[in-house]
Amino acid sequence: MIQLDRHIRNTVLLSMLVVIALITSLDLIFSLLDQIADTDGNYTMANAVSFVLFTMPTSIYELLPFAALGGALIGLGILASNNELVVMQSAGVRVSRIVIAVLKPTLFVMLVSLLLGEYVSPPLEQLAQSNKAIQQSGTASINPEQGTWQRIGEEFIHINAIAPGGRELFGVSRYQLADDRRLLSASFAEYASYRELGDGGYWQLNNVDESIFAGGAISTQNYLKEDWQVELSPELLSVLLVEPDEQSISGLYRFAEYLEAEGLDSDTYYLAFWKKLFQPLATLALVVLAISFVFGPLREATMGARVFVALGIGLVFTILQRMMEPASLLYGFNPLLAVLIPILFCACLGFFLLHKVR
Repeated sequence: MIQLDRHIRNTVLLSMLVVIALITSLDLIFSLLDQIADTDGNYTMANAVSFVLFTMPTSIYELLPFAALGGALIGLGILASNNELVVMQSAGVRVSRIVIAVLKPTLFVMLVSLLLGEYVSPPLEQLAQSNKAIQQSGTASINPEQGTWQRIGEEFIHINAIAPGGRELFGVSRYQLADDRRLLSASFAEYASYRELGDGGYWQLNNVDESIFAGGAISTQNYLKEDWQVELSPELLSVLLVEPDEQSISGLYRFAEYLEAEGLDSDTYYLAFWKKLFQPLATLALVVLAISFVFGPLREATMGARVFVALGIGLVFTILQRMMEPASLLYGFNPLLAVLIPILFCACLGFFLLHKVR
């Protein structure tokens, strides 16, 4: 029985690796073409290739659930096409035993997914996005295609680029408003660096141009250096480099709490937090659904049909996710429900079909 488990595990795992290699290669080609379109005098072809290579772990992380789905469907399909599943069941091997054997490589994929999503892809994604933003930002006060906007109290800030680690900022624009939303001052600093000070720290702005609006007149001032006391740590700033779906689980949670403390909308970050936290369960649910299809309606199907079904399941799951996520933000229901509903739907359907097989 141990050899049987090993045979099933190796077949399914090899199929998963082949699937992830194929879809990652396709994603790499399309990503490179997309980055080549952004090249200019500052952002070169070498920069584009570097960006794609640094963001590849993020792409692999996002594709792992669908690779596990396709690998399980194709791997078990190979066994079914060779009549190995029929022989196993005729020899008294229970379906549950085969399911457990298939889930072993799935658990490996889930572990790899957690490690990639928490420790590998976020820092590389931050490095890639930071380098690209620095290369494209120049010295303009606001770059509409790069950077990020944030509100801190009554001050709105725009940062063109954030260095990896979040300890250096490039192109910092600040707009201070009065209680009645009148513009009190606007300033631009070419760059800023974080200075440690006891248990906290502050930002030192360099080459600052400031305009003050008062009494119907505008006065301008220039500073070589200016201290900026603000509760915005490098750790929080590094989270702003990338989209919520591409950040670490711990980083998402910290920034969601920060936004909540500032009285800002944190649902987007909580949604991404729950989505990444439960991605291993999504992988498991998709694999269970794939297993149920092989033992059920796809037992006698061709390989092409199984690949088509795998694409269909992945597409339906993605569409269901894309529908629930904005719906939770629009209608205000718990983001946790938006993440769990597609997963529970796939898991329940998979277990229902497996129960019918028995």
